[in-house]
Amino acid sequence: MKNTKKTSKSIASKASKILQDPSASKISKSLAASALSQSNSNKQTSADMESIASMVEKSKKYSSETKSLAGSVLSQSNKKR
Repeated sequence: MKNTKKTSKSIASKASKILQDPSASKISKSLAASALSQSNSNKQTSADMESIASMVEKSKKYSSETKSLAGSVLSQSNKKR
């Protein structure tokens, strides 16, 4: 079943700021790019990004901002996986 959820405006705004931040981590930027790519399209999260987002959600070393991106990315994943 195709997931039709889209990234919210607030998450898209956070994602945009993270992509412009030279000090943001590679994982944060990957999550931000994934979230932004799903803001105005029917794209779904890839299996690789699902794994990364899941790892971020379980870890204590990531900021709440990065975790919110991970949550958004996970919510837009393929429901069959």
